[in-house]
Amino acid sequence: MTNNSQGYAVGWLTLAFINAGLAQGKGRRGKVWFLLSLLLGPVATFLIVVTEPGSRTTATTISPG
Repeated sequence: MTNNSQGYAVGWLTLAFINAGLAQGKGRRGKVWFLLSLLLGPVATFLIVVTEPGSRTTATTISPG
């Protein structure tokens, strides 16, 4: 791998980590968006930024009695 393509790979990986953090900040799954970012790159960043924050719901259990 040449120096130029190494630089692109490092930049793409860094962007994927940044996107994972952005996604988590908007209530989405960071690991999923990290993997999507490896495939989509800047397109994933755009999708994270323009979409509404996700709503994380927690399951509640009702105890009998």
